[in-house]
Amino acid sequence: MRFARIPTISALAVAFYAVLTAPFAAFAFPGDKVVMQGLDKVTARISTFEISLEEEVAFGTLRIRLRACDRTPPEEPPESAAFLEIIEVRPDERPETLFTGWMFASSPALSALEHPVYDVWVKECVTSEPLDTGSSPPAQ
Repeated sequence: MRFARIPTISALAVAFYAVLTAPFAAFAFPGDKVVMQGLDKVTARISTFEISLEEEVAFGTLRIRLRACDRTPPEEPPESAAFLEIIEVRPDERPETLFTGWMFASSPALSALEHPVYDVWVKECVTSEPLDTGSSPPAQ
């Protein structure tokens, strides 16, 4: 008797990621800032902070750098994603890269930072300039 092979959790996560990002990538608008929240699990305090492109922000012992930020246009279901690099810097130790990759506002658990003291997640990607969706007629 043959048994069907059951997909692993990681295969399911990759499939879910592909389904989630495929329509997003086709219609993404770049942003220049990301609004994030962070939780210090020791003090139970939540902080909200903004990071501009290529800027590094400190959150506890973490250093978070925004490399890219995209969002869907207003007529699509809301989604924001940020490509982040997160490094932990402790006194008298070498910096350690903890996370490099995309975080999604609608699915924070899909691609999350795993840390015993801190949680960070993307709230939304924003732009300083108004979003041009190309739907309005040009001025004459």
